[in-house]
Amino acid sequence: MAIILILYFHNANAQPNSGNDNTHIQKTDTVKQVDGVDVLKNIFRINISSKPDTAKIPPWKILPSFAPAIGYTLEAELQASLAFNFSFYTADQTNTNLSVINTGGQYSILHQLIVPVISNIWSSNNKFDFLGDWRYYKYPSYTYGLGSNTSESNADEVDYSYIRVYQEALRHFNSNYYFGFGYNLDYHYDITDISRVTDYVQYNGNTIQTTSSGVVAHFIYDSRTNINNPKDAFYGSIIYRDNSTILGSSQNWQYVQLEARKYFKLSAHDVLALWSWNEFTFGGNAPYFDLPSNGWDTYSNTGRGYIQGRFRGPDMVYGEAELRFGILRNGLLGGVIFANATSVTNWPQVNFNEFFPGEGLGLRIKFNKYSDVNICVDYGFGIEGSRGFFFNLGEVF
Repeated sequence: MAIILILYFHNANAQPNSGNDNTHIQKTDTVKQVDGVDVLKNIFRINISSKPDTAKIPPWKILPSFAPAIGYTLEAELQASLAFNFSFYTADQTNTNLSVINTGGQYSILHQLIVPVISNIWSSNNKFDFLGDWRYYKYPSYTYGLGSNTSESNADEVDYSYIRVYQEALRHFNSNYYFGFGYNLDYHYDITDISRVTDYVQYNGNTIQTTSSGVVAHFIYDSRTNINNPKDAFYGSIIYRDNSTILGSSQNWQYVQLEARKYFKLSAHDVLALWSWNEFTFGGNAPYFDLPSNGWDTYSNTGRGYIQGRFRGPDMVYGEAELRFGILRNGLLGGVIFANATSVTNWPQVNFNEFFPGEGLGLRIKFNKYSDVNICVDYGFGIEGSRGFFFNLGEVF
């Protein structure tokens, strides 16, 4: 059971994007589109004037969305959270993608503290794409060992603090292609293995801190114009990361990440979305908490149906399909059904031998019709009775 307390807030003068994968109000629409702010305005009789729906959003006009919530998740149990989405254009919206900054914080009954700042900022005419992922975690939690032969009942209680600093700059060079470089830092410290019941100690020893510091080369193809809620687009990404002791890493190791997302617009409110996320480590042993694991992607969404970190190994492959559909023609309510599968390699034998399925359904509440941000409330199921709620501000992928 989860109790969600939601406050809607945005600037009523902001207007919809004209990009090809945004949900926006067109002159030919027969049903006026509605979001949570419109509902509150009607309930409380708030009279806020706004420009016509056909007006453009001026550059640097912030389209904010804000949601405090109290809920229950598998990894945090009972938690309180604040989620912010700030969307804006840095230049004319007809030739520049929507930039997005997601931030906020959460604190749980398990004393977990998480503060992320995740950004995707496009310069004028999409000449540059600046990607950032900065986080702080104080994270008492559980780990389940490596590979596919693990059990949720054999949970190993751990505690650590974590700082992530990822920053990249990509340059447009042709059509929707971009290439660039960056720097990634993963720093885990004050690591404590409390229950010592898995192969964590065998892999990690008694290390109380680890550092992975490396340069990144990143190639992407991105035809999305609004990452909050893509409609008819393709995204492909190849990342190579070289962690080196010269840059402060605990050990030398390398990493490749391959990602693809395809969105098929079936109708005005219906989208079929496909996602593939794959990670591979080589050239040395990555620190335990830097190994690929479900729920540790950019927005912590891989493996819905399972607790974060349930599956971990030197390599991971993941696939998901989600059907997004409208419930109300005014766009206020929608729904999804999804299915996914996760596989990680075993250790010390590096081989895939089992896939772990997940599936579920969810509700979408239009948070801000101008930046096309939805509140996402999903309930996922996995094997061995694994199940729970999953929350997002903006689509899962």
